[in-house]
Amino acid sequence: MKYFVINSFRLMVYLVYPAFILYAGATGYINGEVFARRLGTDIFLNQWVSALFGLFLGWVIATLAAGLIITLLDLRDDVNDLLRIAEDKFDK
Repeated sequence: MKYFVINSFRLMVYLVYPAFILYAGATGYINGEVFARRLGTDIFLNQWVSALFGLFLGWVIATLAAGLIITLLDLRDDVNDLLRIAEDKFDK
């Protein structure tokens, strides 16, 4: 059951990672005026520039979120392995 849960989270990360980046790029493409207004620059009025900005922000956010999830899963798995090794060592 443990491996099913861990692999399910990993599969979710692998599917959501590119989807979130594409979503952020599409949002940037559509909402370039909002970027231009909030950041106070006219360069984001070009839809392709705002799409690239959205892709970049999506990549950063997706990398941080996916990295955090994978790191926490690996830490949990390593702790379980260390506990199993310690139990085997002290049972002898």
